[in-house]
Amino acid sequence: MAAPREETRGLFSRSVRAVLSSWAALQIAVEHGFGGAHGREKAEWMVGAVEQYFHSNAALEPEEVEDFLAELLNNEFDTLIEDGSLAEVSQQLQRFFAQCQRGEGAAVTDAIAQLARRQPEVCRAAGQALPGEGSSSSEEEEGEKTKEEAMDCSSPTPAPDPDPPPAEDGWTVVRKKKK
Repeated sequence: MAAPREETRGLFSRSVRAVLSSWAALQIAVEHGFGGAHGREKAEWMVGAVEQYFHSNAALEPEEVEDFLAELLNNEFDTLIEDGSLAEVSQQLQRFFAQCQRGEGAAVTDAIAQLARRQPEVCRAAGQALPGEGSSSSEEEEGEKTKEEAMDCSSPTPAPDPDPPPAEDGWTVVRKKKK
């Protein structure tokens, strides 16, 4: 009896890894360093944390899984997910867990294969989500200078033209200072 349980745990672990690897929001957070220098390790750790959460809690509600995932992403990646993907990911995880518990290994394996085929597309999207990905170090330095210049508020210089009036909605247009 121990062998099927170990097999089920391993299959569920693979399904969690597949779901998280194909989750665009998480991959963007990892790819762009939202989790700091150890973002990839944190994403890998999440696989075990999610697996343990399912095995430690009986009859989880979809909202509980969503809240758990949201808390992990907020704590580990300083990321709030508002694109609706939390619900989708939690449903996938719950479906895989139920299928593993019922012994439907073939269905889970097929679904993992489908997610694996989708993963390169998710990784490409994560790499393109923010500008500057894949730039050389000199381009990064230029980008840093531009960011620093745009954010430099320490030495105000007189503007050549007066401040623009606020828009009707109360917002003010802020322009980059000229060199």
